[in-house]
Amino acid sequence: MSEFLKQLRIQRWDDHRYYHHSRINQSLHFISAISFVVAYGLLFVDPAAAALVAWLFSMTTRQSGHFFFEPLGYDEENQATQQHKEEIKVGYNLQRKIVLISIWVASPLLLLVSNSLFGLFAPATDFAGYWHHTGILWLAVGVAGLLFRTVHLFFLRDVTSGLVWMTKILTDPFHDIWLYHKAPLFLLRGELIAPSHRKSASPV
Repeated sequence: MSEFLKQLRIQRWDDHRYYHHSRINQSLHFISAISFVVAYGLLFVDPAAAALVAWLFSMTTRQSGHFFFEPLGYDEENQATQQHKEEIKVGYNLQRKIVLISIWVASPLLLLVSNSLFGLFAPATDFAGYWHHTGILWLAVGVAGLLFRTVHLFFLRDVTSGLVWMTKILTDPFHDIWLYHKAPLFLLRGELIAPSHRKSASPV
């Protein structure tokens, strides 16, 4: 268990120091994290609605921070190129995210081909039914994306690394609220890039 927690701290630290320099990105992660917690709660009441919130709001705000606001050039602080960071990324790097997002965007088109998704659902008879089916489909895409990369890491690295990454992803909303709750305040003060991460305590 101690090794598991150590790897979890390392993965979280690497994710923070490599991919969260921008205060705008941090603020968007804070907003995304809150909405993800809401989505978690909705899972017990309305799974389709939970998936709609998670994909349309939580993931959109979260990933827009990475794609549009995070510096993508040479990382002077960590002495690493963007290519190097992408190659060593444990989870979904930008290229893998593009693939996953493409699947997410394209998947509702299946419901236009078959409103019952080839017999898996009761046929949707109105717009509300279509969005309910879309939510269930997006929930499946999210779960499949999580499990695919977890199992992939079993083979690329080891079982522990995969389970640690899955745990990190599932608990990121709570961790991000704690980590980035002050980011909007810093942003309002005009701080666009966070001070050196070296001032923060390394987990190892």
